[in-house]
Amino acid sequence: MKTRQPSPSDYRERTYRDQIDVPDLVSFEVVCQETNLMIQAQRPLDAEALSATLSCRGEIEAYIRQFPAFATTLVPWPKTDFAPPIVRRMVDAARLAGVGPMAAVAGAISEYVGRTLLCLSDQVVVENGGDLFVKTNGPLVAALFAGISPFSMKMGIRVEDTKNGLGICTSSGTVGHSLSCGRADAVCVVSESGALSDAAATAIGNQIHSPADIDAVIRYGRQIDGVLGIIVVMETHVGAWGAVELVPLQGKKG
Repeated sequence: MKTRQPSPSDYRERTYRDQIDVPDLVSFEVVCQETNLMIQAQRPLDAEALSATLSCRGEIEAYIRQFPAFATTLVPWPKTDFAPPIVRRMVDAARLAGVGPMAAVAGAISEYVGRTLLCLSDQVVVENGGDLFVKTNGPLVAALFAGISPFSMKMGIRVEDTKNGLGICTSSGTVGHSLSCGRADAVCVVSESGALSDAAATAIGNQIHSPADIDAVIRYGRQIDGVLGIIVVMETHVGAWGAVELVPLQGKKG
């Protein structure tokens, strides 16, 4: 079977989702406005997942209607005790990472939906634009999508222990629609918070402009409270730290 070289269009086509596979789980997709989730659970939970997505999006959108600047600021938002829980998680994560709160939105939604579904399924994987929330009974390998880097879709991110639930989020300065001020092909962060992983990946990615920056940005990322692991890819260079392992992806049988 031929191996096709990855291209930036893979992000739009979402073909990288084929590389997220947990045995014995069923896959289904939930789409709600800009939110496009690929979910794996022990049984189809489409209605429950859509309800959770509508709920958390509704809370975020209501807060933005009240405070429009929340949607556009690139700096941390003031701490608030009166916002909905998902907004508070975004605010707290963004403050730890030093970025605007919307840098945490995809990871926060993934975790919100995932933890809601854990009431109905012991194992859950929720992917939202490359940002994952995972809780499985064993090790997990997720594809590393890094644009046209030679590592893209050929290497996976292996995490041994997801029993408490993990956020595995990726930021890129070369592919995707999310804002990044850097030039990394991929910055992946692992933590026990989807919002924190998302915000930290953005913060780290903003600071990499050449392969020579990789060591420095990993040192920076290690100082963000709650970060458990980091992978940075730029062109033919890669750096990793913490509770993550890069492994070759096994080819699919066809």
